[in-house]
Amino acid sequence: MSPQPSLHDDLTAAQRCLDELTRTVKRLEGHVGSGLEIRRVRSDAEHLRESLALLREASPAAGPSSALRPDMVSIPDTPYDRGLWSDADDEGVGAKDRHAP
Repeated sequence: MSPQPSLHDDLTAAQRCLDELTRTVKRLEGHVGSGLEIRRVRSDAEHLRESLALLREASPAAGPSSALRPDMVSIPDTPYDRGLWSDADDEGVGAKDRHAP
């Protein structure tokens, strides 16, 4: 039995296929022109390229890029100190010591 391809192998194979698709779409555009249909195919191929890049970044085999994800920040349920807002204007109302024009 042959060994199963790794995630990295599959992502690399998908990238090669996508590169070939991009080259083929360019050749097709030479044959059919740059009408709406070929622009849609080109756009779809670009979306696939972006999706594959996101998948590569999110994969566990991606390595260091997954370490760039921010840690979860907990926000306490306790109320803020009201003194923080003592000199702030109420949105739409204005400052409490001033009158509207």
